[in-house]
Amino acid sequence: MFLLDSGWSLPLAGIAIGAVIGYVARRNHFCTLSALERHWYAGDSSGLRSWVLAAAVALVLTQIMQALGWINIAPSFYLTEPLPIAGTVIGGLMFGFGMALVGTCGFGAIIRLGGGSMRALVVLTGIALAALSAQRGLLGHLRVTVLDPLSIDLAPVGGQSIGALLSHVTGLNLMLPVALVIGAGSMAWVFRDRRFRRDREKLASGIVIGAGIAAGWFVTSGLSTRLFTPVQIEAGSFVMPLGDAMLQIITVTGALPDYGVGLVAGVLIGATLRAWQSKDMRWEACDDARELSRHLLGAFLMGIGGVFALGCTIGQGVSAVSVMAVSAPIAVFSIGFGARMGLAYLLEGSPFAFLQRHDRHGQPAE
Repeated sequence: MFLLDSGWSLPLAGIAIGAVIGYVARRNHFCTLSALERHWYAGDSSGLRSWVLAAAVALVLTQIMQALGWINIAPSFYLTEPLPIAGTVIGGLMFGFGMALVGTCGFGAIIRLGGGSMRALVVLTGIALAALSAQRGLLGHLRVTVLDPLSIDLAPVGGQSIGALLSHVTGLNLMLPVALVIGAGSMAWVFRDRRFRRDREKLASGIVIGAGIAAGWFVTSGLSTRLFTPVQIEAGSFVMPLGDAMLQIITVTGALPDYGVGLVAGVLIGATLRAWQSKDMRWEACDDARELSRHLLGAFLMGIGGVFALGCTIGQGVSAVSVMAVSAPIAVFSIGFGARMGLAYLLEGSPFAFLQRHDRHGQPAE
């Protein structure tokens, strides 16, 4: 009970949940960019279906717990902050393009670092520094001055949640029904593929990561009523928590690590444990200065874009989806479009090559 009521309960819970997520993600090769790349260039949607399954599981579990009164997600910044429409679009495009330059997102970089990738360490350092600058530093002034005024406050018409908006329009409480419909529709698409239904690794990844995000809401919401210090209601994101983790490592902030910092540490621990168990640990570094510069640029784009968009592939793609935030579909589409541009730039020579018409042999049409 002493531990439960102490400030260390938040980071320790994050470490425990993150370790499970990191272990499973490393074991089953869960990666958002890889899923998108294989879907677009190889016609293999199994990775994408695993990611959609994670979002659907998180959505259904979170909304059921909310309906039962087990959690209160209303204070989440996804639902309390005005919709930063310009920041979400611009930040999402930046994050997606940077993700393509790096070859993975912040979450994936932590997974890779667990196996000994020094390139991932460079990327994570770049994301953390860029996120701190965009949130609290020089770029933060640009965000507050230029992007934040271009926000939409939906509170007068119901709130920042899709379910709340529909409930306001109809006069009925449609939060859980809307979540169940979205979740059922998503899972119907996910399980329509016979090969995916037989792929236990992809199934396990989606279910465990989705459940882990829902568990984050349960932990932070529950401890917010027990602890005497303010608790940020969160579930999982890997942009700003990287900056917070860096501050905790290099400075005495006067505050204990929060759940997000613990989650970052836990994912690294879980990924490292799996890499050690499978004898898959090896030192990796950038081959040359050109590759290093590409990784640094991608990291800075992800750090800045992630703060502008209020999340990453996990933050907006799973956590925000689980609370039905209006920003989630906008951010996910923007990140996906940015990633498509980045992959086209790397693989086809132009960020807009995928918009060209192709003949039946895959060559650009005249």
